[in-house]
Amino acid sequence: MEREGALPRAYRLSPDEERGPCVRSQPRCVFIEVTNCCNLACATCVRAFTAYEQPRELTMEEFEAITAQFPAMERAVLHGLGEPLLNRHLPAMIRHLKGRGIAVLFNSNGTLLNTEWQEALVLSGLDELRISVDTPDPERYARIRGKPLLHRVIDNVRGLITTKRRLGVETPRLSFWVVGTKDNFEQLPDLIRLASSIGVPEVYVQRLTFAVQAEERYGIALPQQALFGRLTEHEASTLDECQQLSRALGIGFQASGATDPAHSLRAARGKDQHPWSSCRRPWTTAYITVDGNALPCCIAHWADTQYARMILGNIWQKDFSDIWNDEPYQAWRRALLSDTPNEACSGCGVHWSL
Repeated sequence: MEREGALPRAYRLSPDEERGPCVRSQPRCVFIEVTNCCNLACATCVRAFTAYEQPRELTMEEFEAITAQFPAMERAVLHGLGEPLLNRHLPAMIRHLKGRGIAVLFNSNGTLLNTEWQEALVLSGLDELRISVDTPDPERYARIRGKPLLHRVIDNVRGLITTKRRLGVETPRLSFWVVGTKDNFEQLPDLIRLASSIGVPEVYVQRLTFAVQAEERYGIALPQQALFGRLTEHEASTLDECQQLSRALGIGFQASGATDPAHSLRAARGKDQHPWSSCRRPWTTAYITVDGNALPCCIAHWADTQYARMILGNIWQKDFSDIWNDEPYQAWRRALLSDTPNEACSGCGVHWSL
């Protein structure tokens, strides 16, 4: 399985493919929202403040119908706005994909990862499990995530590591994923120490995403909390400490996407440089919600709360092979390569970035 830092093949354009309104190849990476329900109300997540679709989980029948529309899929990401462990069909969904030789991963808050789930996920063949943990401090965790459950997450992750050892398997590969903000960044070294102490081999930093329009912002998803392009001298020193500490402890310390945290957080670019135009996702990946809506990428919910203008088609109304190069997708791609991208893309590389 390819590592994140190497940019998995599923996210790359074919060598002979250029970005234009249409794409010859079908997406190899597919995000499938198996549920839009969640048991937490995180201060950085739009799901805690807005409901775009009626809360529900995908049935197994619906899931199989969705996956059948993606014959080129190599990588499946089974998360979206909700907590995947709320869908009891998840192990069967993973097995279905593994039967096609597809790499499978998802993010979880880890609070529901009890003994039963631990064994079910290991036996399903899941390749990678990303645990969202923003801080090692219980009180701050409760403020960010909405419930005082950090102790449960740690116990559950320890249990999963024990289960893997008992069953003699290496997967799912585990990692901690952090939404880095002004409020929690100073605690990152301690989070790396926590990961090392319980046997989690990787820690990833994600940038905070907020709506471009001020009136659409929510919780603590605000510019003043963002680190992207705004590292203070102290925060830069903390970042250096994290990098040295991770090397000393043998912990991978990386950022979302194919880069490292230092580059990820310092890579602010002026809007006149069209930084959004380097994006490849509307040409290489697909995102399908529980209601079958096709969205341009996995970050769209967070970047623009005007949901209707993000929908590029619905797979229950039209097969995805027809949606992929239909006019809404073509228009989105044209805009992304222009001076005036869609609202959900206009902040990317300016205020925050994938």
